[in-house]
Amino acid sequence: MNNEAENIFSVTEVNRHLKNVIEGNIPNLLVEGEIANFTHHRSGHIYFSLKDENSSIRCVFFKFANKLLNFSPKEGDKVVCTAKITVYEKGGNYQLNVSKMLPAGIGELQFRFEELKKKLVSEGLFDEIYKKQIPKFPEKIGVITSATGAAIQDIKNVISRRFPAKIFLYSTVVQGEKAAQKIVAGIEYFNQKFPVDTLIIGRGGGSQEDLFCFNDEDLARSIFASKIPIISAVGHEIDFTISDFVADLRAPTPSAAAELAVPDKNEILQNIDTQMNVMNSAIKHFFFSKKIEIQELENCLIAFHPKNVLLNFQQRLQMATVRLANVSQKRIEFLKKQVEILSNELRELSPHAALKRGYSLLRQEKKMINSVAQISENEKLEVILSDGKCETIVKKVTQNENSL
Repeated sequence: MNNEAENIFSVTEVNRHLKNVIEGNIPNLLVEGEIANFTHHRSGHIYFSLKDENSSIRCVFFKFANKLLNFSPKEGDKVVCTAKITVYEKGGNYQLNVSKMLPAGIGELQFRFEELKKKLVSEGLFDEIYKKQIPKFPEKIGVITSATGAAIQDIKNVISRRFPAKIFLYSTVVQGEKAAQKIVAGIEYFNQKFPVDTLIIGRGGGSQEDLFCFNDEDLARSIFASKIPIISAVGHEIDFTISDFVADLRAPTPSAAAELAVPDKNEILQNIDTQMNVMNSAIKHFFFSKKIEIQELENCLIAFHPKNVLLNFQQRLQMATVRLANVSQKRIEFLKKQVEILSNELRELSPHAALKRGYSLLRQEKKMINSVAQISENEKLEVILSDGKCETIVKKVTQNENSL
């Protein structure tokens, strides 16, 4: 009786045990089915059931997770859900706790794409620091694509028009199960046996299933490990694959990849002409400036040449001589005028002028007499007149009383 009591479980214990077993041992599932009983609650949570021909299961899609939906699910839609099985312990029932929802058909492929993308991102395969520079002027370009597809023709047409690079095709299938493996073989061929400057891998547009070989993990790692820069050109502009993210450069189309792989020769020639014009202008300016410098040096050399220095001094001497002559002439003329003035004054004061006016001079033995005190009676004196001289004898000397 006691042993039987030990093996008795309460309803809560059973539900809790099932909850621990189910939630602890069953990982996230991809579940496909048709939406039924769809309710988008005002709280933001979505409640619905997933059903097929034979069964159904309740689901909850909480607000924090469903806000990332990129479409609007509705009753009757077939979808693929990423979900975790959870057990409601109190009611003893289970449901799917949905974290992602995609339309059926592309759901599984999209899930694999997102999971691989998340994995490679965490490993750093998409980081910009690992991207190799695409050569600006490649001589050889390797192309890995189908020989019968439109992509190779588009690439050839664009490159032949833009730049004289050689194109080497590694023909391979670009869709299907073995496509990724063959593209990897092409990358290894160019890296190990036939090196080129740039690699282009890709194909034209198609469905997600057609392009899915470019979401292969081995292919992604081969692109990352390539020593040759790789341009990925898969599908159309709206198509993105793992190869696009891991490649050194992504092109929206094969034609765009060809444009990114080579420069435009017309632009190069135009740039060369522009640079030539700039260089010619710079050269002309350089020589013109040097010519001016040389001319200035020649002028300095001429100015300081001994012959020119001597000539300069000679000119200065001549100018000084001319100035001295002018000054001397003016001085002489001034002195002549002064002499003339003094001469006139002297003539006015000369005794001869007084003699002409009737005066005379007495001289006693060549000694001029200017006082009666110097003479005596009966003394012979010489009388000097304006037009000659004569002798006279003093008869009487009378002294003027007012003279002293």
